[in-house]
Amino acid sequence: MDTELGVLGSVEARIAGRPVDLGPARQRCVLAVLVVEANHHVPVDELTYRVWGHSPPREPRGSLYSYLSRLRRVLGDAEDVRLDRQAGGYLLTVDPGAVDLHRFRDLIARARAATDEAAAAALFDDALGLWRGPAFGTLDTPWLSDLRDVLAQERVTAQLDRNDIQLSRGRHAELIAGLLALTAEHPLDERLAGQYMLALYRSGRPSSALAVYQDIHDRLAEELGTSPHPSLQDLHQEILRSSPSLAVSPTAPASAHAQDTTAPQSLPDPSPGPVPPPVPVAQQLPAPPPAFVGRTREIGLLDRLVDRDGEAETTVGIAAITGTGGVGKTCLALRWAHDNVDRFPDGHLYTNLRGFDATGRPTPPDEVLRAFLEALGTAPGAIPAGADAQAGLYRTLTAGRRMLILLDNAHDTDQVLPLLPGGSSCTVVVTSRRQLTGLTCAHGARPLALDALVPDEARRLFSRHLGSERVGAEPRDATRILERCAGLPLAISILAARAAANPSFPLQALASELDAAWESLDAFDGGDRSADLRAVFSWSYAALDTGPRRLFRLLGTHPGPDIATPAAAAVAGLGPRETRSLLVELARAHLVSEHAPGRYTLHDLLREYAVELSAEDPETPQALLRGVDHSLHTAHACDRLLWPHRDPITLTAAVPGAAPVQHADDREALQWFETEHAVLAATVEQTRRAGLHRHTCQLAWALSTYHGRKGKWHDVIATQTAALEAATALDDPSEQARAHRELGCAYNEIGRHDEADDHLARALELYHALEDHKGEAQTHLVLGWICDRFGDQREALHHDLLALELFQAVGHLAGQARALNAVGWDYAQLSEYESAAAHCRAALAVQQKLGDRRGEANTWDSLGFAYQHLGDYEEAVVCYHSSLALNEENGHRFNLFENLDHLGDVHLAMGDEEAARDYWRQSVTILRELGSYDADIDRITAKMHSA
Repeated sequence: MDTELGVLGSVEARIAGRPVDLGPARQRCVLAVLVVEANHHVPVDELTYRVWGHSPPREPRGSLYSYLSRLRRVLGDAEDVRLDRQAGGYLLTVDPGAVDLHRFRDLIARARAATDEAAAAALFDDALGLWRGPAFGTLDTPWLSDLRDVLAQERVTAQLDRNDIQLSRGRHAELIAGLLALTAEHPLDERLAGQYMLALYRSGRPSSALAVYQDIHDRLAEELGTSPHPSLQDLHQEILRSSPSLAVSPTAPASAHAQDTTAPQSLPDPSPGPVPPPVPVAQQLPAPPPAFVGRTREIGLLDRLVDRDGEAETTVGIAAITGTGGVGKTCLALRWAHDNVDRFPDGHLYTNLRGFDATGRPTPPDEVLRAFLEALGTAPGAIPAGADAQAGLYRTLTAGRRMLILLDNAHDTDQVLPLLPGGSSCTVVVTSRRQLTGLTCAHGARPLALDALVPDEARRLFSRHLGSERVGAEPRDATRILERCAGLPLAISILAARAAANPSFPLQALASELDAAWESLDAFDGGDRSADLRAVFSWSYAALDTGPRRLFRLLGTHPGPDIATPAAAAVAGLGPRETRSLLVELARAHLVSEHAPGRYTLHDLLREYAVELSAEDPETPQALLRGVDHSLHTAHACDRLLWPHRDPITLTAAVPGAAPVQHADDREALQWFETEHAVLAATVEQTRRAGLHRHTCQLAWALSTYHGRKGKWHDVIATQTAALEAATALDDPSEQARAHRELGCAYNEIGRHDEADDHLARALELYHALEDHKGEAQTHLVLGWICDRFGDQREALHHDLLALELFQAVGHLAGQARALNAVGWDYAQLSEYESAAAHCRAALAVQQKLGDRRGEANTWDSLGFAYQHLGDYEEAVVCYHSSLALNEENGHRFNLFENLDHLGDVHLAMGDEEAARDYWRQSVTILRELGSYDADIDRITAKMHSA
């Protein structure tokens, strides 16, 4: 057979044993549809739907013709394949045996009809051996996705049929590894569970078989509210009583059946066309602990986790380091990670899950997933909307990579499970104060309970901090101090810092002072190590001077996860220089840690202690407001730099001492947002919980430009949902309308169009009731933009003309200019190019007068498009380059892609194919960096091939 076509995995082809480059994703979608329907006529309308779903391009027939022409060329060397255009559609003529899908179905039918078990098993093996991965690979259209699910079920059913035959033939030992993997993928499949139970029982593992039954029994009850099928219950009872009926039939062969046939070789990867950017190697580990001793046994256990003791790696290696607060879990994990970093060539991910944070809000797994996906090279706009889809993408990106994932300070197993990577090549280290029994029982995590340091190790750590000479000179007093630390490394480090701060004091004096202080701390002593640690905090805190003591106390009002010096100054109501000096004193006392230049963090127990202290401080309400106002007013000022012609809001006046930071330009503003993003998200949540509703609304507004520019649509949804809740509490319909409008934009971007429509409709209702014509106009512009993206140009023009009329009614010049440009673009899409150019020129005149460089950039591009289609190519090039320069200046990456795409089009029209391809290549590079623009990539790649 000369040609082989494959869809049971990525869509691939080879001719005479050589791989064929099938082109971009959309072109492979076309071939996939024709391969599935091999030897059957496919009408154009049906082909269009299956390739694009409900969002086809403006001229789908032209795109199809282009794709099919190129497919004919790449398949032209094959004598046994023909791709013909017929009346109203297309036909792929090929031997069904050359297509893996049709061969799979034929082999399965023959296997089920076979009367000989050995022959049937061989046929099933041949059929299942054709699969190379999920059907159609990463191609994603509604039709292909639905068919992928159908084929996946056909594959599973074939596996189950094969398992029944192999169990009947006594091959239970060979099945166990595959059944383990399959039950993990399909935990509610009762037929599969029964096969696994029987295989385990026959392999001499009845307790494991019973555990499988208990697991599916509990899952069915919890997730579906049902009980196992009677047949599975009967199997359970037979295993309990060791029923002879479960034994292998005496006629079953005793030895493994040799493979009769060899599965066809997998099709090799074709050339992928434009090469995507390389996946970055994440390097997220914090710095290692400065002083570390002991833990030899625990380090050995972690080493064996990676080595797996020479066992086959079938599941991800997980270590669960547990123990009381301050016992050194994180220090152990970081020390081992840094000592073994070379064993993880594909990088390392780290997050503090804040499982026991004083705020009572552990970090939600979806927040961590989004951060991990970005670290793994996923553009924010390409991150899926749902948590399950995010977890699936995360597992895909980590599968096959040798990475370390360090999940610090987990609250419970449920917080960890979505963050477990795909495949068995990664290593996960989890730290928690809880035992995480579910992680060890259900997911094979190796428990590593960390106890306090033994006296010798405690003394060595104390000496690391103070020097062995000083400790050795007063051994008895050092012992007295160490006894108070209860073997907790954090306590030892804090008391050593106290001693180091007074190098002339003998340890005897410090020990006596500590003994005296301890009598006043009996109320803190609850009989466990964490209570002893709180007493150490209290003594160290009391030993501080007034200034650092006050600052430490007020740091309990900041939401974290870390704090920059200017923000700490605002919380304290002091100047930056004085605050920096106080932070240095706190760092010397090991009460804060400077994890990055000018940025400080607190151990979660220390944060908890600071929150307790702040609760008793009458300054706390004002300190909290100073911190919130510092973030709000700085964010507002940065937003004005990013988008100076955005309609402003009137901020709540900042309280004295908030001292917001003023940045020089939009680049500094953007960097500040990047650095403070986690703090700002935590501040929105803090204001929500504290009932500071106006602050919540205004913070959400100040963050929206940054979130939109970076494609952080999930963050828009989180902040604007909080803003909508706050606006409702305030009974402020104007704020409600603004939140609805922002949510409509964000939901549209992530593909949840019904929710987007609901929010935008509600925004229009509220603005209309308020007679807020400016708000109405802005919402109509959003609706016009959405209609344009869906190719409904008449409806887009309707919305944009309404926006223009409303802006004119209130004399809003910047809005009028935006609407004029939108109307001009709409006319251009409707081939009314003279009207388009006239509206764009009118918009440009207003924007240049206002100095609105962002709006000007958009209008230059629209005007260039109009000139290009009027045949004035030279003027179009000038317009596109004017827009390009402004977008480069403003940092608008998506707009740059549009400029480059249009420059490619106009140069092609001028006959310069080489220049056109160069511009298109640059535009594709930008789209790949942005993510989530596959349709545009396919469209431009098709132009590159046809030029």
